[in-house]
Amino acid sequence: MSKPTLKVGITGGIGSGKTTICRIFETLGIPVYFADERAKKLMTEDAKIRAGLTEIFGEKAYLPDSNLDRKHLASVVFKDKEKLRALEGVVHPAVHRDGEEWHRAQQNVPYTLREAALLVENGSYKKLDKLIVVFAPEETRIRRVMQRDGAERAAVEARIKAQLPDAEKMKVSDFVIYNDGEQSLIRQVLQVHRVLSNRDL
Repeated sequence: MSKPTLKVGITGGIGSGKTTICRIFETLGIPVYFADERAKKLMTEDAKIRAGLTEIFGEKAYLPDSNLDRKHLASVVFKDKEKLRALEGVVHPAVHRDGEEWHRAQQNVPYTLREAALLVENGSYKKLDKLIVVFAPEETRIRRVMQRDGAERAAVEARIKAQLPDAEKMKVSDFVIYNDGEQSLIRQVLQVHRVLSNRDL
């Protein structure tokens, strides 16, 4: 009898290199669900989510071209924690359901990966079988995000401070991948893949 497909989460702070590591897993034939990308898509395309967000934020939630007005929403939730909780209350359950359906649709793989920034913060890692945390030194992360987003240093530092410290994430992780430029990412990914595929957990 074949073993059930494991649900594995992968998370890490901003600029830690989660996406790069997910791409390596994909080359090994492992399907990856990019939760934040799916959330953006659902917030634009799912009628129930659109109705919920319009109720919370008003007509300004969406631009005239029907796309989500991310800047407007970000400016509101940054100042209003209740609105942030309301936003999460609409979006997170929908993304969870979408992720579950996606996972069930994957065939003949030992595990799937769910990539999301807030798996530990929102407690959703508890619904997964295993958790991978990607770690990178803070200075490296700041440099990467400044280059990637064209952001000011102070803005990147503020975003890092707003996230749960890596040490807290690592406490609940099953695997840590060190993206510090000193250890081989491919070797680390292969080690994790071997364990998850063989189930000698």
